Amino acid sequence: MFSDALRCPEFSNLFEEVFMKHLLIFTRFALIVLLFIPSGSFADKDGAIQLNKGPRGPITLKEAVALALLNNPQLQVFSFEQRAREARALQSGLMPNPQLDIMVEDAAGSGNFNGFNQSQTTIQLSQLVELGGKRAARLRANTLSKKLADWDYETKRMQVLTQVVKAYAEVLKAQQQISLTEDLVHLGQKFLDAVDERVKAGKVALLEKTKSEISLSSMQIELKKAKRELKVARSNLSVTWGSPQPQYESALGDLFEISRIPTLESLMERLINNPDLARWTTETEQRQAVLDSELSKRIPDVTLQGGFRRLETTDDNALIFGISIPLQLFNRNQGAIEEARHKLGKVQAEKRAMEVSIKKNLLETYNTLVFFHSQVISIKAEILPGAQKAFDGINEGYRFGKFGYLDVLDSQKTFFQAKRQYLDSLANYHIAVADIERLIGEPLAAFTPTAIKGEPGQ
Repeated sequence: MFSDALRCPEFSNLFEEVFMKHLLIFTRFALIVLLFIPSGSFADKDGAIQLNKGPRGPITLKEAVALALLNNPQLQVFSFEQRAREARALQSGLMPNPQLDIMVEDAAGSGNFNGFNQSQTTIQLSQLVELGGKRAARLRANTLSKKLADWDYETKRMQVLTQVVKAYAEVLKAQQQISLTEDLVHLGQKFLDAVDERVKAGKVALLEKTKSEISLSSMQIELKKAKRELKVARSNLSVTWGSPQPQYESALGDLFEISRIPTLESLMERLINNPDLARWTTETEQRQAVLDSELSKRIPDVTLQGGFRRLETTDDNALIFGISIPLQLFNRNQGAIEEARHKLGKVQAEKRAMEVSIKKNLLETYNTLVFFHSQVISIKAEILPGAQKAFDGINEGYRFGKFGYLDVLDSQKTFFQAKRQYLDSLANYHIAVADIERLIGEPLAAFTPTAIKGEPGQ
């Protein structure tokens, strides 16, 4: 369910535009348009969004994702770095500027050199010519550096998406917990009324009414706690788009929808889409380009010179030309070459370490996903029905004096603890799904199109 917002064609196109073109203006335009396209994820209600403050009505996951991609402060930092490196690549491909020298000699002196009658005027133009493919190597290194910034942006984008999905799941859970606790308070009030009637009829002692009142007060405190947790969850979600004070009313979505789990092997094969691994591949290429650039510096550059000279004493003119070549007898860039070579080896080792780390993270996250998936199924199929049956039976039996107050309280506690555990397991399941999607770089639902309704009674 949580993958729907990432699975839709519009977001796939958006990914391609960000990754291939990295045109920030176009990305912003595409996301704004996306807000008005009907969503197939959490709800079928979309509305206009005030990008400066966020939506004021109910919000969908798609809207939350779009807001975060548009306004997340950390994501904007990476976009500036992209443009800075693009400018650096542009600069590295430019040719050296020519140099103009104007020199007047033997002028404004003493004796025969008084004034400008004996002067010589030289106008000279110099041009540095880079040899050995230096400019091309430098341009390739900086172009790949810009590509690294693109991957850094993409990695951060995936992190933001994951953060949004996790925060959204927590909001949905908190909303369900409030609903659950409100039901608990309602039942507590009904039970108190029932106890009051039995006290008036002389069937139970006044002490049971006091206990019921205390129990109801505890339930009301739990309700206040649930509302506070919802407030925190709502704030954590709105922070993803740079708004610490949430403006939206509620989150729309189905917390109870889960999907079948793909095999670990199929997920391992998809690690090629992981942006972290792709980044290290690009960085290896970039370090190789830096090494090639340093190697090219072993070949000396030449400076071509040409100009004009005026001799006032003879009223003659002459052309001058020359060439300047540095003699690389001592410094042949040996240190920089070795440094670049070692940094290349370092990056290659770091890439191998990253591959191991990502595979390990995927394995651990997959086990977490399997655990909470099975827990959701187990609680729904086994625990909740039994707890519900016991709760209903004991409450009914209390009316006829078959069970005592402690029996009712215990069944009530067991039933609602099971429901809370169910909500926690559902939220943890969706969080694990988001973590796996971040690792494989694509929606998990693409492997498991068939959804399973996890809501009790469905």
